[in-house]
Amino acid sequence: MNHTIVSFLKTALKGAAMGAANVIPGVSGGTIALITGIFERLINAIKSFNGKAIQLLLKGEFKALAQHVDFYFLLALFSGVGVAVISLARLFEFLFVNYPIYIWAYFFGLVMASVYFVGKTVKKWSVSSVVSLIIGAGIAISISVLTPASQDDSFMYLLLCGVVAICSMILPGLSGSFVLILLGNYQLVMIDAINNASIDILLPVIIGAGVGLIAFSHFLSWLLKKYHNQTIALLTGFIAGSLGILWPWKNEITKQFGDKVKTVDFAYYLPEMNGEFYFAMLFFILGIASITITEFLATKKQN
Repeated sequence: MNHTIVSFLKTALKGAAMGAANVIPGVSGGTIALITGIFERLINAIKSFNGKAIQLLLKGEFKALAQHVDFYFLLALFSGVGVAVISLARLFEFLFVNYPIYIWAYFFGLVMASVYFVGKTVKKWSVSSVVSLIIGAGIAISISVLTPASQDDSFMYLLLCGVVAICSMILPGLSGSFVLILLGNYQLVMIDAINNASIDILLPVIIGAGVGLIAFSHFLSWLLKKYHNQTIALLTGFIAGSLGILWPWKNEITKQFGDKVKTVDFAYYLPEMNGEFYFAMLFFILGIASITITEFLATKKQN
């Protein structure tokens, strides 16, 4: 088989792994990129969408433009991401309908483990880092208490969802889908809109994602270079403070909006010590194990 085709397929498979990670709340596509050895190349490719790229485009020098932005690498990678997102959306729709407690228990374990693995990358815990941790936790708790899992399909809010989710996708340790859950639009965007090809929902998310991806690649390198510990501490607090909305044992509180029924809140309850509970604990442990193994591989690859 042609070497170029083999290289394309390998990159597409890595993209599929990233896409799969970002469908699952709690797993970071950036971490997968780190494991597979493409994180630095991905950031550099995204950062190359700059003034020089615009000049090459206006001059019609498309071959030079493709080389400048690493076009074929990005095409292969995001093709894999797209296939994984579309295929797994249907799987998770089935799981959320039929096994909600088990899948939320798995996600809860994933995110709980992420708190530790993200937090331990803080090199020095100073006063500013602790304050950042508290602020992050406060923001997440406010989201879960004041506006827990409420959907918003307005254009500007979907634009914001696209920006925030894509920024999370390229940041190791933080999941784009996890952030969409916090914003209340995970079900709307990642499951309903994708499965039903709802352009009115997907278009603003895609626009926001495109703008956010280019802007954040530059901002990320600057922020982590200048304020690494404070940034990681903020993310740690954000993740820890939002664990409540992933609690598996909850009943949806819905409200009718015209012909649509939307989840506006959750009624939480403690589980009974029965077979369902012990099976949920198994998924909880699997969630912790999944992120632990993933982060172990990422650390090994980085070293």
